[in-house]
Amino acid sequence: MIKTILFPSSFFNTQKVDEDLQAEYDAVIATGLFDVIIFGYEKWFNQGKLVLNKIPAEMTKVVYRGWMMKPEEYESFYKKLEDNNIELATSPKEYELMHIFPNVYEYVKEDTAKMEIFKLHERISVEHLKESFDRFMVKDYVKSVKGTEFPRYFDAKVLKQDEFDSWMEVFYKYRGDLLTGGICIKEYLSFRREDGNTNEYRVFYVNNKPLTISRNSGQGIDSKMPPQELVEKYANLNSCYYTVDYAELEDGSWRIIEAGDGSVSGLSDNQDYTDYYKKLYEAFNKKRMGEKYD
Repeated sequence: MIKTILFPSSFFNTQKVDEDLQAEYDAVIATGLFDVIIFGYEKWFNQGKLVLNKIPAEMTKVVYRGWMMKPEEYESFYKKLEDNNIELATSPKEYELMHIFPNVYEYVKEDTAKMEIFKLHERISVEHLKESFDRFMVKDYVKSVKGTEFPRYFDAKVLKQDEFDSWMEVFYKYRGDLLTGGICIKEYLSFRREDGNTNEYRVFYVNNKPLTISRNSGQGIDSKMPPQELVEKYANLNSCYYTVDYAELEDGSWRIIEAGDGSVSGLSDNQDYTDYYKKLYEAFNKKRMGEKYD
């Protein structure tokens, strides 16, 4: 049974939830289904010290909802919580599988963009990339740097080596201490757009069943949804709580564009947070027989 949610605190007050997660916290309370435990944000993320607003009297299984951690940090978090009678629903092995895209890539590569992996700070040969890609984007094992001046994609046919080297220095600057794993070079896909928005959906999976599916890019409510067959195809990944993002291409086909650990994957803006947590409670605590995804 899982009847507790674990949130990070405000940076300034360990007794209050992180301000950016207040809406989720309020939704959890509104369900009347969960207890809540809060851990000190600043102490953990800046000092590696675990401070809890309360410690259960006996071992309690919880769902974490909060910010990303590197796999080694999450493993330490998991072990320190165990010392305080708290067991995270997602094991370190499950977290690492879904949080590090090259790990899950082997399971989803049939339906996602082609990708090559390089070591951090390795000089990546543009001539080599031209053999595999027409256009490509750059990420580390977890994140890109979208929202900056760094290009959304590169055209391999016209790209010069010194130009790409300079841009990679910009990439490393923006990722900074958040750099994780290595560098992923991914085929850049052409998405279908409506009023500038891609037709993209995020699916949360719990115990290998689709929990919710929600519009994830500001597209209209009548937008075409990903095929149910595709959504159910990836309900068998080796984690109890994860997400997969699907997007429609210009030709009407669908591809996986991202996957992640459910604990650190954000809810979509249009989701009903209270409804989400009611479904989360049900999925972790009851068997759902013969239901279709929403």
